[in-house]
Amino acid sequence: MTAKQGHIVEGAPPPAGPYNHAVTAGDFVYVAGQGPFDTAGNRVGDSFAEQARQTFANLQTICEGVGASLDDAVRVGVFLSDMGHFAEMNAIYQEFFAEPRPVRTTVPVDLVGFDIEVDVVLHAPDRRTS
Repeated sequence: MTAKQGHIVEGAPPPAGPYNHAVTAGDFVYVAGQGPFDTAGNRVGDSFAEQARQTFANLQTICEGVGASLDDAVRVGVFLSDMGHFAEMNAIYQEFFAEPRPVRTTVPVDLVGFDIEVDVVLHAPDRRTS
């Protein structure tokens, strides 16, 4: 297994703290939790649907930035401020993840100022390395 490597991806919102957008370790990519933020770090979207689509788009940008895609996802963690958004999240989730879909955990959490955060683990042995 190769050593782990951290990645900051251009075009993704800046990390909100001292961490990387993603870390690669061998054939795996671990993507930090993303929320509904633009490249300047500003929250995007007044509706849950807008926030969810921005969050999944941010994940997609990071995956592509490390030479992978959401099709490589094996595990997804979804954190919702209100489980009342579950059905809407589920519908939007299907726009971003094709069959066979990864395993997923969805839990309610106390998010401050936004309604969704998502992290992902990818298995991407054929990813392009930069």
